[in-house]
Amino acid sequence: MRIIGLTGNIAAGKSSVAAELAAAGLPVIDADALAREVVAPGTPALDAIVARWGPAILAADGTLDRATLRRRILTDPAERAALEAITHPAIAARRTARTAELAATGTPVIVCDIPLLFEAALEDTVDEIVLVDAPVAVRRARLIRDRGIDPAEADALIAAQMPAERKRAHADVVIENVGSRAELEAAVAALVTRLLDPSATPP
Repeated sequence: MRIIGLTGNIAAGKSSVAAELAAAGLPVIDADALAREVVAPGTPALDAIVARWGPAILAADGTLDRATLRRRILTDPAERAALEAITHPAIAARRTARTAELAATGTPVIVCDIPLLFEAALEDTVDEIVLVDAPVAVRRARLIRDRGIDPAEADALIAAQMPAERKRAHADVVIENVGSRAELEAAVAALVTRLLDPSATPP
């Protein structure tokens, strides 16, 4: 069994690649989904977050107001580190459990979709790293156009992550997401073919 770490900076198109991999039949463990699970109402992580930042970061229904919390921590590395100290261990535990469940079924390849793979120093937890990338200007435009994010917040979101240049140097595969959807799908299809070939080796 091989574990593939799928990553990419914000608005690079990682989620689109993850969806294509899942559609091709590869099991995908989504870190964003795990992150939502570990802060659901009644979880220790959400209790710790409320204790740290107060009830103002909760929505009216008692769920975490992710946008409000993001604005609180976005430009403060110490605040981000405090949040990560609460959530990352819980997310890692769930990822480990899901990986074990899938491994027990005999699946040959598991994709772990981890946005902060490099920032969280998780490179050694996967067998191969696939990075989805696009130029900063393209990603910034996508954040503003597609997600309705204010330009200043878009800049802060981009600045909060490790520069893609550093990630590219340590990735086994880089998928460039600057062309058409068809070009992206073709790149993912080629990746799937290689991953499912037992005789293939990482590039």
